[in-house]
Parts: sequence; structure tokens; C-alpha cells
Amino acid sequence: MNNPLRLWSDQAILAVRQGKNPVDPERPYAYLVEAERAATGDVVDVATIFLTNRECPFRCLMCDLWKNTTDESVVPGAIPRQINFALARLPPARYLKLYNSGNFFDAKAIPRSDYAEIAQRGRRFERVIVENHPKLCQEDCRRFGEQLAGTEFEIALGLETVHPEVLHALNKQMTLDDFAHAVERLLKWGIAVRAFVLLKPPFLSEDEGVEWALRSLQYAFALGVECCSVIPMRAGNGAIDCLQQAGLFAPPALSSMEHVLEAGIDMRRGRVFMDLWDLDRFSRCTHCRDRRRDRLHQMNLLQVILPPIDCACEDRAL
Repeated sequence: MNNPLRLWSDQAILAVRQGKNPVDPERPYAYLVEAERAATGDVVDVATIFLTNRECPFRCLMCDLWKNTTDESVVPGAIPRQINFALARLPPARYLKLYNSGNFFDAKAIPRSDYAEIAQRGRRFERVIVENHPKLCQEDCRRFGEQLAGTEFEIALGLETVHPEVLHALNKQMTLDDFAHAVERLLKWGIAVRAFVLLKPPFLSEDEGVEWALRSLQYAFALGVECCSVIPMRAGNGAIDCLQQAGLFAPPALSSMEHVLEAGIDMRRGRVFMDLWDLDRFSRCTHCRDRRRDRLHQMNLLQVILPPIDCACEDRAL
């Protein structure tokens, strides 16, 4: 590979994928209630529903969310039925998070004819949170927010990284200007914004991964983003595995996760969350792993830096 930062085409990314998981277009593929620190300082219960719908049209190099999507658009009415199915089985919650493995305002994923019915369900909650690509933040976002009729509305956008060459190589099909314009537009409409930031995407060393994650947090907060979720980069989607085999990617250390969360909280610009899903693959020490996971979880909820966990292992903070 002459240029390790070369752009992978959609075709190249698709060529190294494994198969999708079986999903039912009439059922969400997962649902749960999770605790999250709100902007008010309260810890609130969030009903999180992972909707089943058509795969995202953007073929991002790092994405593995396509594994739980359909190849065709779901029929009108399927998404409200999925929401009904999950809410009937979940305990009460204050916030509703609708994640659809792509973009809520992709009309081929969530039919526009379903917006009113989805908003009607969302009005039961204090806040509704969806995910979307910055390039799809158009008038549909404003209109849906108005249909929520007083319920707070938040859109999560993938910033990923402010490293310009890496962002381009991720095939995200956006620029930092695209992201900034989307944030500006949403804030003008009274829609809150959170950002997804990658910790150690491909092509970066451990130190560079930490540095650019922190730069990305600073950039997002400077634009008015309300909170940031940091996603430690994982293999498992085909393309990232190829890069790992070529020596162009390695997952971040648990100590890097700790350092970024600590430094992000210490910025005091907004809430910073560290994604703890599948944390075992980032841990090198079975003696301290669970205690360190609990510490990170508590820091997510409290937004304060807690004392580090004592351990003789080599995986310590940078």
C-alpha cells in the first residue's frame, strides 16, 4: 500500500464484509433502558431502541452497524410498530433514544409518512434523541422537532475525528465544514446536538489517537455541541480487520479510554461519555478490568474524575 491514508471506495469496503445478522423488519433488533447523565445534572433512565431498517447509504470505513440492517426499505408503519413492541416491554423512562444504525432522516430508512406517529409516541418523554448524518440535517429535522410539540429534541451526529486526512480516509463523505454547518442549523432550530468521536481510528498511533480524540472534543464543544460520546475503535467489520492485519490499526488501550474521559470531563465544556460496550477487548488485565469498567461507568454518570484503580499491570494511564 503506497499511501496508507488512501480512500477506500464503497466497493472495496463492501468486498471485505461478512454476512449480516438475521433481523425482523417488524421488530427492533435490540432494546434496553440505560442510565445517562442529563444536561440538567440529573441521572435519567433512557429507553433505547435499536430500530431495524434499511442500511445506511454512507459506507464509512469503520462502521459495523450495517450488520443489523435490511437490504430493502421497511414498509410504512413498521417503525412505529417496532417502537410499540419495545416500549410495551421496557420499564418507564424519562428519555427516548431511537437509534437506527444509520440516519433517522434518511427517507429510505424511516419513511416520512411515519414521522407523525413516531412523534406522537415521543411526546410521552421529556427528550427524544435520534442519530443522523450531518449532510442529512435539512428541513425534515426541524419539522419533526415541531411535531414533538414541546418535548426536547436532540440529534447525535458522527464527527468521528477532526484529523482531516483520517476523516477523508474514513469515507465519511463529509468535511468539517459540513459538520459545523449542520450543528449551526440544528442549534438555530432549537435542536440539541451530541457528537460521536472515535478514539484511535485507523492510521494513528496510541498517542496520536488520544491527542486527536481530545482535539475533536474541543472542536465539537466550540461549535455548541451539548455532549460527546467517545467510541473506542474496534475491529470486526471486515475493512478494519484488513487494516489491522496490515499494521495500520490496533484498538486503543483501556488506559487511553481512561485518559480521554478524564481530560474530556476536565474541559468542563459539556458532558463526555465513554462507550463501554465490549470493553473486555480493550483490557489487558483481568485483575483490574471490572473495577476500571465500574469507575468509567460512574464517571460517565457523575461527570467527575474519580481516583484511579490501583493495579500492578502495565496498562496504566498515559
